[in-house]
Amino acid sequence: QVQLVESGGGLVQAGGSLRLSCAASGRTFSTYAVGWFRQASGKEREFVAAISRIGWSTKLSDSVKGRFTISRDNAKNTVYLQMNYLKPEDTAVYYCAAGSSVVLSTVQSEYDYWGQGTQVTVSS
Repeated sequence: QVQLVESGGGLVQAGGSLRLSCAASGRTFSTYAVGWFRQASGKEREFVAAISRIGWSTKLSDSVKGRFTISRDNAKNTVYLQMNYLKPEDTAVYYCAAGSSVVLSTVQSEYDYWGQGTQVTVSS
């Protein structure tokens, strides 16, 4: 069992930066790949980024490539999403998810555990 807690969201102006954290419970965190997804108001939840178990491989959606970076520190049981050059269209609730059998998956149903989400609002 893994519990995930996101933090770091908030209100930022366009062009600014935020770093989201996804803190996990449990001593087997390094056996889980992690993904970030987001859901804007009135829209479906979409894939943002994913990172492999050790952190050697990552995947980013085209909409955030070049602006966002995903990383992890397994010693701290934490995955980070560094978001730079934020745009108003990045406004959404951001969720992290963990999966034991996924490899950089963009498919939500393949993840086993989800956090409650953190709100990111980017003003123009």
